[in-house]
Amino acid sequence: MSMTKPKKNNPDELLIGLVSISDRASSGVYEDQGIPALRDWFGAALSSPWTMVTRLIPDEQAQIERTLIELVDEAGCDLVLTTGGTGPSRRDVTPEATLAVATKPMPGFGEQMRQISLRFVPTAILSRQVAVIRETPDHAALIMNLPGQPKSIRETLEGLKDADGKQLVPGIFAAVPYCIDLIGGPYIETNEAVCKAFRPKSAIRPKPVSPPAAPTDQA
Repeated sequence: MSMTKPKKNNPDELLIGLVSISDRASSGVYEDQGIPALRDWFGAALSSPWTMVTRLIPDEQAQIERTLIELVDEAGCDLVLTTGGTGPSRRDVTPEATLAVATKPMPGFGEQMRQISLRFVPTAILSRQVAVIRETPDHAALIMNLPGQPKSIRETLEGLKDADGKQLVPGIFAAVPYCIDLIGGPYIETNEAVCKAFRPKSAIRPKPVSPPAAPTDQA
């Protein structure tokens, strides 16, 4: 059954699909942490309009594929983020499902995620996160796999900073706004204290200039 496409409040509103993939969380064994962590992060990181659609599903490849297709093709999401299911265990099938619905792989995102995580734990090399573009005749979206733990989600998106806030290793989200530009999505602006988006100078939209104040009559 098809879903009703969410209505955007303006053309530059970013529609984000958040998918938490976990057998235990989806069955109520424990509370999902991935979607709340992402909701909080985007609330702090984005300064342009955005809205979200969420899904909590088990580690079933066919269901993950259906959910990703639904969020892009029917809901019209511009960006879809998954959490969970990217390790080497038998039930971890999120990367396989993501690649199955892709039209273009975007390997740089996964490579950078592992580089960030390796700063903290050597087992980061066991993570298999991928990112892809899914295209339809009139729409395209970026789909990215993220870790499942809130701390790792934040580190992956923001990157690493020193005690003074200087960026040591860029997070993956710095490249997301320009990627969304290139595939025809809305113009994303960020809170630079959290994550500074990078675009070539030619792709930066000029800030609106406030009109000068009207003169006042002097008595």
